[in-house]
Amino acid sequence: SRTRQEGRNGERTGDCGLRAWFPGPCGGRAAGPSGKTDGVVTLPALQEVQHPGMKWTEKQKRTYTGSTLPGEKKDTTSVPFPQSYSPEYVESGWYQWWEKEGFFTPEYHLPHAASRTFSLCIPPPNVTGTLHLGHALTVAIQDSLARWRRMLGCKVLWVPGCDHAGIATQSVVERRLLREHGKHRQDYGREEFLREVWKWKNEKGDEIYHQLRKLGASLDWSRACFTMDEGFSRAVTEAFVRLCDSGLIYRSEALVNWSCALGSAISDVEVEMKQLTGRTLLSVPGYEKRIEFGTMVTFAYPLEGVGDVSTTRPETILGDVAIAVHPEDPRYKDLHGRACRHPFTERLLPIIADALVDKELGTGAVKVTPAHDHTDFLLSQRHSLPHLTVIGGDGHMTSLCGQWLEGVRRFDARERVMEALMEKKMFRGRRDHPMSLPVCSRSGDVIEPLLRKQWFVRCGEMAGKAIQAVDDGELEIIPSFYTKTWRNWLSNISDWCISRQLWWGHQIPAYRVSLPNSKNNQELWTWGRTEEEARQRAVTKFKTLPSDITLSQDTDVLDTWFSSGLFPFAMLGWPRKTPDLAQFYPNTILETGSDLIFFWVARMVMLGTELTGQLPFKQVLLHSLVRDKHGRKMSKSLGNVIDPLDVISGVSLERLQEKVKEGNLDPRETTVAMEAQRKDFPKGIPECGADAMRFALCSHKIHDFNILDVLVLSCRHFCNKMWQTVKFTLGALENSGSPLGTTAEISPLSSIDRWICSQLYSTVLQCERGFENYELHSVTSTLQSFWVHSLCDVYLECVKPVLAAGNGAEDGEVQRARQILFHCVSVSLALLSPFMPYLTEELWQRLQPHGGTADPSTSLCVQGYPQSSQLVRTNNMF
Repeated sequence: SRTRQEGRNGERTGDCGLRAWFPGPCGGRAAGPSGKTDGVVTLPALQEVQHPGMKWTEKQKRTYTGSTLPGEKKDTTSVPFPQSYSPEYVESGWYQWWEKEGFFTPEYHLPHAASRTFSLCIPPPNVTGTLHLGHALTVAIQDSLARWRRMLGCKVLWVPGCDHAGIATQSVVERRLLREHGKHRQDYGREEFLREVWKWKNEKGDEIYHQLRKLGASLDWSRACFTMDEGFSRAVTEAFVRLCDSGLIYRSEALVNWSCALGSAISDVEVEMKQLTGRTLLSVPGYEKRIEFGTMVTFAYPLEGVGDVSTTRPETILGDVAIAVHPEDPRYKDLHGRACRHPFTERLLPIIADALVDKELGTGAVKVTPAHDHTDFLLSQRHSLPHLTVIGGDGHMTSLCGQWLEGVRRFDARERVMEALMEKKMFRGRRDHPMSLPVCSRSGDVIEPLLRKQWFVRCGEMAGKAIQAVDDGELEIIPSFYTKTWRNWLSNISDWCISRQLWWGHQIPAYRVSLPNSKNNQELWTWGRTEEEARQRAVTKFKTLPSDITLSQDTDVLDTWFSSGLFPFAMLGWPRKTPDLAQFYPNTILETGSDLIFFWVARMVMLGTELTGQLPFKQVLLHSLVRDKHGRKMSKSLGNVIDPLDVISGVSLERLQEKVKEGNLDPRETTVAMEAQRKDFPKGIPECGADAMRFALCSHKIHDFNILDVLVLSCRHFCNKMWQTVKFTLGALENSGSPLGTTAEISPLSSIDRWICSQLYSTVLQCERGFENYELHSVTSTLQSFWVHSLCDVYLECVKPVLAAGNGAEDGEVQRARQILFHCVSVSLALLSPFMPYLTEELWQRLQPHGGTADPSTSLCVQGYPQSSQLVRTNNMF
């Protein structure tokens, strides 16, 4: 394959392995059947774009100007075939027609319909904003599978939806209200604030659905669901009540991962462990100056023989309740059972011996702060130690610290404690200390372990069933190497904290019960689908009269991942026994990014199995992550996300920079993100079209990859090659007379005809295997190779003399060549349709009048997918 070709007038025209200029239908100066000469193809773009090995310059931007109304079939008969490919021209009009005709619903009748069903759900994106290329990868893969199965005759149900995204949505609305009105949510009250959130959701919620339509996603929009819809909310309440009744949900006081910036608990999987090699300055939300981490502070307790004590968190000293040493550490054996006095509070601290202590870490003597450390909390349970909470949920020191620290922010308190230790001459120094720092993936805040009464899900038994399902082959994880990750994580799973201290979300259907003789500090709880049901349960549980009961619903909401974990069956109407639930559950497959294996996949399997008695799906297909040019995962918090619409339509650097400014990044992070954009996209992003982007996304293997490289642009060139091939084909068929007939009527006689038919058969066979094995990169590679190398480079060059006017060829030979050409192009378009729905529809519709067999009202997307068993195989074809 040539990467650079000499074009007309010495112009250097690159094609990334696709011959963009050569004598023939895909560009160049060559005489077609009409004897006319075509020039070098001009690819429309926003501006001159240069990448290694390719270049194109804007000459003319074509748009569809037909009189077709939205929802009507696009006119491909009276509107002339444009000279060059334009994504904007091709991708206009088709989706509205597909949707209006109901092609994407399982109820649409297909002539070749089978009894099989194929169902899956889209990973519901957060309603907070827009999709990025990571979402586009998910859509490209899922839509290719859905379209392929639909063309095979399956009843396909692909359900769209959005997640209410409790933390993200509330944060966005809170920032907007503060910026526009100078008010916090507490200034509004819960009900009024929630009205503001719904108002924002209704204004912004359609943006994601617009993006999905532009991507060509063949979703059944009549079944779209939102996780805060009335029906979905009923499913969430039902799940909570059932799990409470079975003892799998319980309320307990325990240490939780607390984000002071959010004012809420988060789950373990939402905590990112940042590895520090030593002293590191990090930005923390709410602090102007960077905070130091990765240092070990050593100080002395006033008891002879104890020696020095080390800690990475001096601010928690006020919460110390003991000193712990290893029972076999000879340095402290004489001190077991004794006590020392706290340097600030004068409180006596017992010296306890426990094997949890690492003798080699620091001095071997560690302070025990049960209310702020997970290991210390375990020690407190073993030794019956008290719990002193010295850091509040807002990140400020509590009254237990005394007046000198009360109300001081936690990391400011760290410096004050250090200064106080120096004044008491107890400070022994600090040194670099490698450590893992827990950071909230949602807010970037440093996690504070806090003691809170919360609702938890017991995960041990359900996790065991999820492991067993994979071991028994009932659940298949693809690629298979993720099974080890699955097994290791679920084997060490801890109970799941599902309480969130938010207002936006599903308010927990649990009620605190007040009885006439109950004490203020006594917690009595009940739950129910309604308040009345909860009251009746309380009457039975506490053996009292309804009039004696006062109920107060828990103000917390459920973790967003709890509701999204119900998606595969809640989207089908569960707990009601709906026809959709009977027909399409369990789902056929779950396809999503590998980073969601714990956030979402494991929880769907656990909750689905427990609540429905069935696995929610039989297969899990995990794809790789799309990364930027520097290998970083695309994240809004990094400002490196790319809107797929910007790849489809093109975007200037200036607009990319504006989008970063419109985000919610810290000013310092905004500067860094904008500088990265200037380096990565100095001239913006060229117009590539949805088809090229989808084809490129499906062309990669499972490894993480950077999509905005030469790949998308090369696929854009491939689209142009397809366009020019069909343009040539239409010219060759222009005077063919009678319709060319069906595939079964083809009888290749010449060696080149037999060769191209054998290549086509081999291509169909490889596509079948690739789709069945979910190796989409193999399918796309096979199709591109056939079209470019077999069809264009070889076959078209060989049959041009036959098709050219006045060459003396017999009419029968010309007609057979036309028939083979029509057959190869039509079948190839059908093979490519799941990946490139817009372009293949446009080209297929223009070809069909020459075939004389297709219903003019139908679409390529509901035609039969080519199968090797259906292709004619004569004895002399191979």
